[in-house]
Amino acid sequence: MTTRLADIAAQAGVSEATVSRVLNGKPGVAATTRQSVLAALDVLGYERPVRLRQRSEGLVGLITPELENPIFPALAQVIGQALTRQGYTPVLATQTPGGSTEDELTEMLVDRGVAGIIYVSGLHADTTADMQRYERLRAQGVPFVLVDGFSPKVQAPFISPDDRAAMALAVTHLASLGHTRIGLALGPKRFVPVQRKIEGFVRAVQEQSGLSAETVETELIQHSLYTLEGGQAAASALMDRDCTAVVCASDMMALGAIRAARQRGLEVPDDISVVGFDDSPLIAFTDPPLTTVRKPVPAMGQAAVRTLLEEIGGTPAPHSEFVFMPELVVRGSTASAPGERHRP
Repeated sequence: MTTRLADIAAQAGVSEATVSRVLNGKPGVAATTRQSVLAALDVLGYERPVRLRQRSEGLVGLITPELENPIFPALAQVIGQALTRQGYTPVLATQTPGGSTEDELTEMLVDRGVAGIIYVSGLHADTTADMQRYERLRAQGVPFVLVDGFSPKVQAPFISPDDRAAMALAVTHLASLGHTRIGLALGPKRFVPVQRKIEGFVRAVQEQSGLSAETVETELIQHSLYTLEGGQAAASALMDRDCTAVVCASDMMALGAIRAARQRGLEVPDDISVVGFDDSPLIAFTDPPLTTVRKPVPAMGQAAVRTLLEEIGGTPAPHSEFVFMPELVVRGSTASAPGERHRP
């Protein structure tokens, strides 16, 4: 027990006597110190004494797409931690191909009496989906927040990155390096974030090169799947059209683009530059380290929780879209255009 007290005290940065007072429920310990000790227990894997376990305020559902794209677990972690800090218990429900649909997961969560639901990249982002499902949910009295996507047909708070600004950041960066044939690899056109990225990309390329919108859309944009293989196929098509730089709508697609370049015997970034989107965990450690547009995941996740809790508490935020600015992170996958490098 003494060893355990010493471990907890060292982790929390307090004395063993203070740890003992917290574990025994004694008064005279500041709330912040008490929280530090409880956090140290959790980090070290010790079980909290029964009297110190928090009573959950309720369950909150979090519905995400598949977890193969590392940006979704990263967002789920931020949301889960923010909910836990507010006393709620997050319930992660993941869609998988051939598994439960968004509607089935919603029904399961509602049947379990969740206090609210946060949807990440759900059907609200699909312009071909029936938005009545969300109105039916509202009619049941279940508060919800929608992340990454927008529909004017749904009365709810939306949390989004500025996809148009993200493309402007990427294109401006590549143009400053001398690239004039910049391609865009992204997912199916029916999704709102895809449509917004196209708008931002077309506008940015027009400003840099003077090409017509039609030329940009037909020659410099390639739709595929949001996977490594999808990025590989899209980038390959863009390289066939003489692009010296490729902007990808996800980091996974960007890794596929790098693979496509290497299969052709090209070096990244010497022969072709690649920019990702998301700044997923571990993406800084790829070869080469990926230049990417960082999605503001911590800010978006915390805003989603804050907005949902306002809905649950009966003081809802305006049913509009809260848009967060992305950030360009320059690493090693972008460089001067091949023709520019040898100019005096």
